[in-house]
Amino acid sequence: MKSKKVLAVLFLVMFFVMVGFGIIIPVLPFYAEELGASPLALGLLMATYSVMQFLFSPMWGRISDKIGRKPVLLIGIAGLALSFFLLATANQLWMLFAARIIGGLLSSANMPTVTAYVADITTEEDRGKGMGIIGAAVGLGFIFGPAIGGVFSSGNLAIPFYLSGISSLITFALVAIVLRETRPEKAEQVTAPAKRRSLLKALKTPMAYLYVLQWFVSVSLAGLEATFAYFAFDRAGLGTVELGYIFMIMGLAGAIVQGGLVGQLTKRLGEGKVIQIGVIVSAIGFALILFVQDFLTAAIFLTIFGLGNGLIRPSVSSLLTKKATSGYGEVTGMLSSFDSLGRIIGPPLGGFLYGVAIILPYVAGIILSVLALGIYYLYLRQNESNSKLAHQ
Repeated sequence: MKSKKVLAVLFLVMFFVMVGFGIIIPVLPFYAEELGASPLALGLLMATYSVMQFLFSPMWGRISDKIGRKPVLLIGIAGLALSFFLLATANQLWMLFAARIIGGLLSSANMPTVTAYVADITTEEDRGKGMGIIGAAVGLGFIFGPAIGGVFSSGNLAIPFYLSGISSLITFALVAIVLRETRPEKAEQVTAPAKRRSLLKALKTPMAYLYVLQWFVSVSLAGLEATFAYFAFDRAGLGTVELGYIFMIMGLAGAIVQGGLVGQLTKRLGEGKVIQIGVIVSAIGFALILFVQDFLTAAIFLTIFGLGNGLIRPSVSSLLTKKATSGYGEVTGMLSSFDSLGRIIGPPLGGFLYGVAIILPYVAGIILSVLALGIYYLYLRQNESNSKLAHQ
């Protein structure tokens, strides 16, 4: 199967996975409330999934290096389907937690394996484009998923969970029938099984700067997502309908950038320059958000932020796999783990800062962006030092 066809299949896989995941987003809080969840319990329920992904993404990445991408991807998608059906049939709160634990544990295989799959089938020149296409699939899935969930939840709150499960089963069939194990001969050495590496040990490798950079980006993004609804209401009186349109516009713009622009920019400028551009534009977006006055300014400023943010993750993924000395799955698993850690820390941090002053989550976003930029320059300096030592 040619790489373009494989990329198309992987795009559909991640799109269906994220549609299934997104369908339950607007429904789960009300569903949990019906089963007696307190606000604290709901927060823990939402965090459980990210915690499991944080813990197990590196493990699945390493396993995919060892036994192949396809079987691990099938495990991840099957686990996602199982968790959705368990959610749909839950009649006690503990069952919701069990479903989220199982879903987080098994579905944490999906993102690092798909990203490693892309690294396997693309040349270094086209790596950024491939990562951008996957990023676009994730973004579009998040746009359509919640919209579908909102529409089908009016009659019965369990229906979106069944739809998510069916979506996952369709994805499972697509992978099982169409995808083949495609690890080119030149990648065999790079994707050889590696010894288990903890997160702390990962921070001692040259890749650490890129992991931490992505973590800062994830923390700032999660903080924005957790607080922007309150900020938009306080500043501009915007309600849920307007916010839905704003996030849809932002998501579409990000998907277009990732699906088309990232590949061209990384070819022309290299991943490093694109990461810097993305971080700077994100910082500008955070600053502009402080001046939101109405629907139009909210849509424009959040979209500017989304455009910058959309450049970062695909470029970091591409650069990591190019610099990998162990398996692609290991480095993409570590990256997904740091992403999840950002999603765990970002919402409570953003909420706390918002309680102190409503502008603080976005001021913190600017600061984290500046720090991310500084970390990238430290990464460059480390690379230069290593190159000098290698030539001595």
